[in-house]
Amino acid sequence: MWCNCVGCVKHFVVLAGAAMSLAVSGPVHAGLFDDDVARKQITEQQKRLDGLKEQQDGLKEQQELLAERLARIESDIKNQPILGLVSQIEALREELRQLRGQIEVVGHNIDMAAKRQRDMYVDLDTRLRRLEQAPAASTPAPASPAPSPAAGAAPAQVASVAAPNDEQRAYDAAQNQRRTGNYQGAIVAFQSFIAQHPRSTLAPRAQYWIGDSLFNLREFKNAIASQQKLISAYPDSSSVPDALLNIASSQMELGDTAAARTTMDGLVARYPSSEAAEKAKRRLATLK
Repeated sequence: MWCNCVGCVKHFVVLAGAAMSLAVSGPVHAGLFDDDVARKQITEQQKRLDGLKEQQDGLKEQQELLAERLARIESDIKNQPILGLVSQIEALREELRQLRGQIEVVGHNIDMAAKRQRDMYVDLDTRLRRLEQAPAASTPAPASPAPSPAAGAAPAQVASVAAPNDEQRAYDAAQNQRRTGNYQGAIVAFQSFIAQHPRSTLAPRAQYWIGDSLFNLREFKNAIASQQKLISAYPDSSSVPDALLNIASSQMELGDTAAARTTMDGLVARYPSSEAAEKAKRRLATLK
């Protein structure tokens, strides 16, 4: 497999030089023309990948700044009114949660961009190796079928590029529904996303937002069932602590304080360092 490390780039340059040295016939020139196009695509893809990484670094920097603000507020908690500080802390934690979601999406985009770049390298390497293996003095007739595999590979490559874009657009569209308060529309959109992309890295978060939207619609029993589905389908997801907290909130709304306490105790025990566990601790303290 190719990657964007220096060694792979050097190997790419060597292969490109070897291909150019074989440019002795019409079909070979045509193959090299295709490779020039592929190299331009790889360069453009690298620029997009670099841009995504810069965006991710910026989001992480914002997250660190918010964490510092939160630490300062918590250090002053003994000298200021408790209710005001709790409100500020909750607001900051919400900002941090949103930033984590954005970082998760950007990280997903980076993974998809890196995969597309590796596919481009592999495709180019395959065509260059084919040129290297072709006899320099061969007649044009046997060489004529050579471009067809590359041409046949183009639709697949286009599909591999388009699919992640469609996936991201579908997730963003569902998020927009939720942000505008159209929770019913968001539920349908997220369910459609999971059905179409069940193995996506964004699928666990999509399932969480279904439960969260049901909670906002005050369908608490359905919200609990939805979050339990997330825990069952994606037990290793970072969204599990949030799902457990949402379950506890739904249980509280249903008046089942004992069940809510049990759920939050389990959350704190299993994920003690999570943000959701911190919220659960504060809520448990109010129940005592």
